[in-house]
Amino acid sequence: MAGETMRMHPDIAELRAKYELAAEAPTARAVAGLTFLAGLYLAMSPWIVGFDGFTTLAVTNLIAGVALAALALGFASAYGRTHGIVWIAPLIGVWTIVAPWVVSGDVATTTTIWSNVVTGVIVLLLGLAEMFGTSPSRFRR
Repeated sequence: MAGETMRMHPDIAELRAKYELAAEAPTARAVAGLTFLAGLYLAMSPWIVGFDGFTTLAVTNLIAGVALAALALGFASAYGRTHGIVWIAPLIGVWTIVAPWVVSGDVATTTTIWSNVVTGVIVLLLGLAEMFGTSPSRFRR
């Protein structure tokens, strides 16, 4: 009974309406879509670029890419419920940038560095756009 009362509270209803409005904005949809595509590319990059021989970096990119794509799906479909974890997207971007030097093994080659740094910068910028560019405070009724 108390949960039902809280769910119907006017402040919570107003907050949900703001998040729905923010998620429906064309900018928010474009950023979420591009973030999803960046996640897919990151997951597949070892096989697209051709550094699948570096197992540690390939697995790192696969896990980070799948996590980013799943996060972007959450942003696109339920932004009001996933806004609290939007800060993870820029962290995945930073991790992608530093991964060639941090993961074990000699994986820092020209190909891996270029692929990860460019993808990481794009993910970082998209994550920051998710955090600040599509915040509900920008969309007032």
